[in-house]
Amino acid sequence: MFLFVFTIQAQNNTTPLLKSYYEMKDALVASDAATASAKAGEFVKLVNPNSILKTDLQVALITYAERIAATHDLAKQRELFAPFSLNIYKLAKAEKLSDDAIYQQYCPMKKTYWLSNETAVKNPYYGKMMLTCGSVTDTIKP
Repeated sequence: MFLFVFTIQAQNNTTPLLKSYYEMKDALVASDAATASAKAGEFVKLVNPNSILKTDLQVALITYAERIAATHDLAKQRELFAPFSLNIYKLAKAEKLSDDAIYQQYCPMKKTYWLSNETAVKNPYYGKMMLTCGSVTDTIKP
């Protein structure tokens, strides 16, 4: 069990933390670096970076979100989103983040993963270039 400072209370079936992640992912799908940066900044605010109750997972999530927030370089954001997604997956496996299924999806071209609230693939690593490239590799059921 992880000791995070944010509240893991579902609102509209999804925690604010997972909702923020999905919004960041959607911004990358749309190739919108400014929105991805803003959503990453919102994510950081949901996790208290000054907490003394830090776990390795919490530190990793904050670190990657801060780095995504700090740049408007879409390629760099997508590069950072890969390890960020692996860490949010670990959290989703350990804590209930949604009353709905969470789908882990895989991009064979980048050889990395992301999470989605739907089975339809919308690849955040390539956007419109390869929008539907990928597959569902795991389903986290509520």
